[in-house]
Amino acid sequence: MSQFRLFVALDLPEAARDALAAVTVDPEVWRPVPAEALHVTLAFLGSRPPADVAAVDPVVAAECDAPALALGSVLLLPPRRARVLTVTLDDPTGALAALQARISGALAAAGVYTPEKRQFRPHVTLARLRPRVTPPRAAAIELEPLAFSGRAVTLYRSRLHPSGARYEPLARADLQ
Repeated sequence: MSQFRLFVALDLPEAARDALAAVTVDPEVWRPVPAEALHVTLAFLGSRPPADVAAVDPVVAAECDAPALALGSVLLLPPRRARVLTVTLDDPTGALAALQARISGALAAAGVYTPEKRQFRPHVTLARLRPRVTPPRAAAIELEPLAFSGRAVTLYRSRLHPSGARYEPLARADLQ
């Protein structure tokens, strides 16, 4: 039986996606993530049997308030040999961290997820390092301040392609 590559994400409002997609990166170094694919990963489940979607659906559907967020600073990850260019998110009330912890705990209780040991670091991946390119040590990118609220929580199926991953929404719940 075929496996699904799954993750749960916070969807961003259009204004935040547009602001992030407008960031200019060196196309010789970075492969930008398309605007429609920009999101905040809350839990990466990895390869799962298709039947696990039914176990994740009620976790995604649980009613939640939309966290108030703001664009933070540009961050290269991992720090030693960067492979992705990201923007951190400021979570002044801790609502996003609480949402991520609730989802992580519920997915673990459903038996479909093993929570990560490292602390949740809210960020949006803007671009991925191109193959055979030396990772830069810094990224001198300035962002305009932007405050926004998360839009929805979505379970996505990720399909890998040479041009980049494509995301198919399988379950979605709008935030209040």
